[in-house]
Amino acid sequence: MAVSALGADARLDGLLKNVESRYNRAKTLQVLFKEEYTPPGKASRTESGLLLLRKPGRMRWDYAQPKGKLFVCDGKFLWLYTPAENRAERMKLEESEDMRAPLAFLLGKLHFSKEFRGLAGRQEGADTRITAEPKTDSLPYSSVEFLVTGEGRIRELKVALFDKSILHYSFDQEKVDPPLDGKLFQFQVPKGAELVEAGQ
Repeated sequence: MAVSALGADARLDGLLKNVESRYNRAKTLQVLFKEEYTPPGKASRTESGLLLLRKPGRMRWDYAQPKGKLFVCDGKFLWLYTPAENRAERMKLEESEDMRAPLAFLLGKLHFSKEFRGLAGRQEGADTRITAEPKTDSLPYSSVEFLVTGEGRIRELKVALFDKSILHYSFDQEKVDPPLDGKLFQFQVPKGAELVEAGQ
């Protein structure tokens, strides 16, 4: 029993190192995403689009559904544009509890043992589902799950928030180190849009 547990630990450690190596080496990343948000006791909401990441800490979520929605992180600020309201919201990155922000760790330095505790893995077909809890209680989520391929690609990310809502991301057609222009991560307030400063 102890031998098989040790073997499983070694396999999990190796897989975590593969994931860390893949994303820590990447300078840029492009991937299709599907984002499903399920509040407690309510119907889920699904959105999708293209996610672009660039070191250090730049993000651009270009939504196809709902069309025109845009979420940009320029390294200092997060910008959220909702076309239905023609409104742009700006917030400081360090003050944000938006759950898209933690995904920037994919372009920071990903170290599972520093970020998480209680790491465990279980086989799901050819993939491995890794479950973990954040090491610090100051984050707005209580647990996280990664579905990872054998070569260390993250296919799914599931986040349980403290308010009992669930955020589930699935990723497809990932490209590592595509050429991405820096201008993609600079937000321009659309003409006529209302600009709102978060927290004011």
